[in-house]
Amino acid sequence: MTKRNHGAYQLRQEIPAAEDGMRRTFRRTGYTTGKDAQGDLDKIRAILDLADDSDDDHYARQIGDLLARIQSDRADIPDAAEVKRRLAGGVALDSDMTVGAWLDAWAAAKKTKRRTTSGYVSHIRVHLNPGLGHHRLDRMNIGHVQAFFDAIDDQNEVVKAENAARREQEARCKWRPGTKGGRPSAEVSALLAAEREKLAALPPYRLITGPATKQRIRATLRAALNAAIRKQLITFNPAEWVELESGKRPKAKLWTVQNVAHWERTGEKPSPVMVWTPPQLGVFLDEAETSRLYSFFHLIAFRGLRRGEGVGIEWTNMDLDAGLITPSRALVVDNWEVFEDDLKTEESTSTIALDSLNVAVLRDRRVQQLAERDEWNQHAKKERAKGEDVADWVDTGKVWTEPDGTWLHPEQVSEEFRRIYKRAGLPPINLRDLRHLAATLTHAGGGDIFAVKKVLRHSTIQLTGDTYTELLEEVDRDIAEKAAGLVPRARRSLDVPPPEAETPAEDDDQDDDEGE
Repeated sequence: MTKRNHGAYQLRQEIPAAEDGMRRTFRRTGYTTGKDAQGDLDKIRAILDLADDSDDDHYARQIGDLLARIQSDRADIPDAAEVKRRLAGGVALDSDMTVGAWLDAWAAAKKTKRRTTSGYVSHIRVHLNPGLGHHRLDRMNIGHVQAFFDAIDDQNEVVKAENAARREQEARCKWRPGTKGGRPSAEVSALLAAEREKLAALPPYRLITGPATKQRIRATLRAALNAAIRKQLITFNPAEWVELESGKRPKAKLWTVQNVAHWERTGEKPSPVMVWTPPQLGVFLDEAETSRLYSFFHLIAFRGLRRGEGVGIEWTNMDLDAGLITPSRALVVDNWEVFEDDLKTEESTSTIALDSLNVAVLRDRRVQQLAERDEWNQHAKKERAKGEDVADWVDTGKVWTEPDGTWLHPEQVSEEFRRIYKRAGLPPINLRDLRHLAATLTHAGGGDIFAVKKVLRHSTIQLTGDTYTELLEEVDRDIAEKAAGLVPRARRSLDVPPPEAETPAEDDDQDDDEGE
């Protein structure tokens, strides 16, 4: 036995002829036992029986091509049930496309809006390709997809633990002077330096992949697999059957005194969506008066425009004499690049009424912009006299622009917003949360849920209710508490005993409680 395959079992089976009529034989050797060889031979014959059952020369040729490729690649022989499923679905039997390859091809061919396609690409690049991209497209099942989302949950727990550890370590790094104040001693400074070194070694803060994001990732995968079914690459969509927790919109909450105290104590926000109270908004606007974007923040807070709508609105969309604005276009960011796009929904183009304060603020903005134009043109003229290539002010028609008149980058607005509220010492919110604040102001001013829907230009009343019902109830409770406090009473509480029944000690306790 001079060759390695001498003395080994071999199987040999004739398979359907090639397209040119040439006979083909499946051969495989190297089996250590006759039982192993017979097992693979039985698999091959079960697959060949499918061709006999179909009585279709095309199916027979497909099966022959599949077995010829398996022989050439020394690949595993598939079960007859899988081959039958692919035949019934009209799927190519010799496809070895991976999930990752299909997702990339699907996203590249999408004709959706640019931001929508960018969202698909982000889900694929960050989550789907690393977690599922290696699977064969036709062999991915529910278990693979469920395990992928379970792994995201496991990673979330790691991120939460790392964030908590960093938060605790930051607390150890803070110098808390005593009642006499002063600087830390050399010994304390050394201890603080050691704690800061430990802090530097910890991972940075990271965001978890929340329920709503997981639902969007699943939606991307489901859409891509449905497209694969239409292309007859697969016959089943496993993403349809994965169990995930609900991705309901987070409920907005007010930054009440209790919620602010909780945040200051723990560093955690009571809800992902937090909204300032009207007094807190007043503090912000007072601080923002020195900013060239003051009018932008004022309009957003009271009339609920989205960020992209605000920077995209033009003077032609405004009728200040009538007190009306009608947004028509938005400036959108995609990988820091700004482009102009249609508004989010058809309802977004609805006309919004302006109050007298906003009309006055916008008139001031027009005066401010004209002054900026004159100042820039004078600057450009001086620079050109020096030989510099500086263009005159660009008339884009936008209400809020860069000092040279060009489009204002939406993220610059967000950065200015964060600088102002931090300077004012306010609890954190996102710029888009000013839109939620507009809902509370509308309601506090006497508007019902339908008035809130009209101001925010939601597509359905259900969307408004799901997002704001709890927040508006919180506003109502706050109003009720203030209304109750307007009525002076001889006794502060009905369950407080009359003064003659109180003891001096109980008086002291009551005062202490009130002081706290």
